Amino acid sequence: MNLFPCSFVLEMILVKVTKVGASIVRTSMDMGMIFLVVSALLVTVTADVYIVTIEGDPIISYKGGENGYEATAVESDEKIDTSSELVTSYARHLERKHDMILGMLFEEGSYKKLYSYKHLINGFAVHVSPEQAETLRRTPGVKSVNKDWKVRRLTTHTPEFLGLPTDVWPTGGGFERAGEDIVIGFVDSGIYPHHPSFASHHRLPYGPLHHYKGKCEEDPHTKKSFCNRKIVGAQHFAEAAKAAGAFNPNIDYASPMDGDGHGSHTAAIAAGNNGIPLRMHGYEFGRASGMAPRARIAVYKALYRLFGGFVADVVAAIDQAVHDGVDILSLSVGPNSPPTTTKTTFLNPFDAILLGAVKAGVFVAQAAGNGGPFPKTLVSYSPWITTVAAAIDDRRYKNHLTLGNGKMLAGMGLSPSTRPHRLYTLVSANDVLLDSSASKYNPSDCQRPEVFNKKLVEGKILLCGYSFNFVVGTASIKKVVATVKHLGAAGFVLVVENVSPGTKFDPVPSAVPGILITDVSKSMDLIDYYNVSTTRDWTGRVKSFKAEGSIGDGLAPVYHKSAPQVALFSARGPNTKDFSFQDADLLKPDILAPGYLIWAAWCPNGTDEPNYVGEGFALISGTSMAAPHIAGIAALVKQKYPQWSPAAIKSALMTTSTVIDRAGRLLQAQQYSDTEAVTLVKATPFDYGSGHVNPHAALDPGLVFDAGYEDYLGFLCTTPGIDSHEIRNYTNTPCNYDMKHPSNFNAASIAISHLVGTQTITRRVTNVAEVEETYTITARMQPSTAIEVNPPAMTLRPGASRIFSVTLTVRSVSGVYSFGEVKLKGSRGHKVRIPVVALGHRH
Repeated sequence: MNLFPCSFVLEMILVKVTKVGASIVRTSMDMGMIFLVVSALLVTVTADVYIVTIEGDPIISYKGGENGYEATAVESDEKIDTSSELVTSYARHLERKHDMILGMLFEEGSYKKLYSYKHLINGFAVHVSPEQAETLRRTPGVKSVNKDWKVRRLTTHTPEFLGLPTDVWPTGGGFERAGEDIVIGFVDSGIYPHHPSFASHHRLPYGPLHHYKGKCEEDPHTKKSFCNRKIVGAQHFAEAAKAAGAFNPNIDYASPMDGDGHGSHTAAIAAGNNGIPLRMHGYEFGRASGMAPRARIAVYKALYRLFGGFVADVVAAIDQAVHDGVDILSLSVGPNSPPTTTKTTFLNPFDAILLGAVKAGVFVAQAAGNGGPFPKTLVSYSPWITTVAAAIDDRRYKNHLTLGNGKMLAGMGLSPSTRPHRLYTLVSANDVLLDSSASKYNPSDCQRPEVFNKKLVEGKILLCGYSFNFVVGTASIKKVVATVKHLGAAGFVLVVENVSPGTKFDPVPSAVPGILITDVSKSMDLIDYYNVSTTRDWTGRVKSFKAEGSIGDGLAPVYHKSAPQVALFSARGPNTKDFSFQDADLLKPDILAPGYLIWAAWCPNGTDEPNYVGEGFALISGTSMAAPHIAGIAALVKQKYPQWSPAAIKSALMTTSTVIDRAGRLLQAQQYSDTEAVTLVKATPFDYGSGHVNPHAALDPGLVFDAGYEDYLGFLCTTPGIDSHEIRNYTNTPCNYDMKHPSNFNAASIAISHLVGTQTITRRVTNVAEVEETYTITARMQPSTAIEVNPPAMTLRPGASRIFSVTLTVRSVSGVYSFGEVKLKGSRGHKVRIPVVALGHRH
């Protein structure tokens, strides 16, 4: 029988129906759309493909119970005989149910069922109108109705996930105005200015920028400027790198040109143009957009492909950016190791110079770091910086390999399927070598087509080993694809036989059918099947290849409600005040934003990811991807409230964030289990800070927790262990101790790392709404700590500020932090929430 993977729906056609009269003309389009045009009426009815799942088990998990149909599910190490009468009769039964539901609900000719899914899921794909889809949703027995994933815009798909096109951009005049006149500075690896994500032609003309004074370097070869009307500044900083003998102008480019890929990617996430077709290998994965697609880009290149960067160059770049007048700084960079000049995290060179940037009114978003899921792995520490953790959004990519014995092995691979309804012979790389190549190379990673016997590989699926070379970057899936193409193979399977804890596997786009089997037990199933099916002579040479298989369609994303989640690699708190890792009285990270498998622009000569060399887009992960999401969203807030301080913008983002996922549950975080497997646990503020960003709510926060330069100095001066002379050295300002304790810093969070007995702290809120509003204040905490707030309610006129207090008392000393929150609920609908963390001590 036909085995349709869940992701097979991506290959469905879309049909747009336009009623304008009596005759019908059918025209086929290369994007798989069919337009039915009927002449005379002026009414337009749009139909889409929907994926519908219904109650009842599919074949693979049906254990019996329906009258007249015996169980089809078998134990995991047994095959399903898909041609058996048991399976075929149950399959017919399911399909009849699908047809019956549609026939009962809709008139014949008003819908078109495209597929029935019976093996992996129980459901169907149907082409109907939105009204018909809503009817299906309300039908008893229907579990879910989801619009076809192919037409969903990815972006990064994250603009849709964050609600920007529907809830945010329209409030500021649409995407054509989103981020207008805001300049975002990127201290990164440069930019590829020829990418369509950064083009300014065919766009609404940009007006003059009076507040930005950055300069534009010329390409040393073409003598053309790196700037256009969208890229308004482009400079590179490499003097420290040159002095260290690390800079090679032929590789690193003595210009703002991106030789790595990372800088183009981060710039596009924050401020790339809207609606850029994201095409790779002949397939369109969606349309890319930055968070603030109208914002301008200023490039300050200080990172390089081979050696990273030097602090001196990065500091120079930040300094220049602030000087030039950027509004926002996006930093996907942090120190590799503690500085030798200070023991204080808040006064390391990055944070110290960024204090000056914030003093100048620049909002700074910095990646939290990729050292998770272990505690105290942050590389961004200070209250004047917005520290961004990385989330997994709702889009996942999955694929599967079907073996000739009926077993289906899950894996990943952004690839097309092998030809439907057909099995292909499987050949192991080690069994199809040219005799002369056996001793020269280790061929199992399939990087060199010349070592294989093309006659034995052509038209077959090549089995390759996922060696350590792939982890370190000396082997790539891109080269496997090139090998398969050269040999004329039908596809490839990369088999993971050994895996180290923490090894990260990401789906990689492929022009040919391919899959990566990451589960070692599934890999063993494949190897066992291959060995049993392959006959050999006494020397071990293969006499006949009898193992068969087919590769599913991995191009379609699957959308999960269990999102967002904190990514495994995202650095965790608690925050530290010194490089002896003593806990700080300040919560970090500050906020969570998408950072896993993010599509965005790439430069063709970028080498940061070997699988994307020569490509125009890349799908990569990291808190480096999360920070520009916040930079772009901050630009939208800055556009609406141009006079707001960086602290006010940060507060708006934090207090309106969410700790609930799309399924209505508390956020979860990826973590290692006792067996070092990746699992999900309840997330805490040390994972996500205040929560996952909610751009729509951030544009109308009601209240903000504002702070300025004097507040930051007060935080430094009251932090135990910091030398006041050191503070004066960095700030040129004597200490002011009026704050009394660093926990009194007016952050949109509360952290007390050493709570003894009872401690009362204060917060000051300012009404930024246009009307008077009364707020009721409530608080809750885990049982080991008591919490009280005062006053219980307060009324604020527009622009007015009020102070409230929070009192924490140790009930029991557990040795672990207790978590809670303070909520301020406004009479006009505003909701403000700040997280609270405290560690109780006896003395």
